[in-house]
Amino acid sequence: MHYRVFYLFERSGEAVSSVNAIEMSARSICEQLLPRLQGADDYLGLMDAQDNILQIFREPATVGGYWLELPLDAAKASYGRELDFATLQTLLLELPAVFEREDIPGLEYRPW
Repeated sequence: MHYRVFYLFERSGEAVSSVNAIEMSARSICEQLLPRLQGADDYLGLMDAQDNILQIFREPATVGGYWLELPLDAAKASYGRELDFATLQTLLLELPAVFEREDIPGLEYRPW
């Protein structure tokens, strides 16, 4: 599966905005981008064919170390969950073409 991605890796200063998102396969995202999420300000965003966004943040202080969410801008909230690296990789490789909350197990509602 291919998605459009945007990201910020603060340490290297490398960034791609959502307006200039680049297309990558799920496998390439897992191999090339996920390991680069290291700092608290780093993030990775994936956009599906209907412009739904899935965001991933590094949260080293938590048990799993990563936070994945489907933002709901209008509600100023998101559905998200904490994951470890291996679980996150597996989930990304199995994502459907269009992100649906029901397709990602364990998501919880979280207001901003």
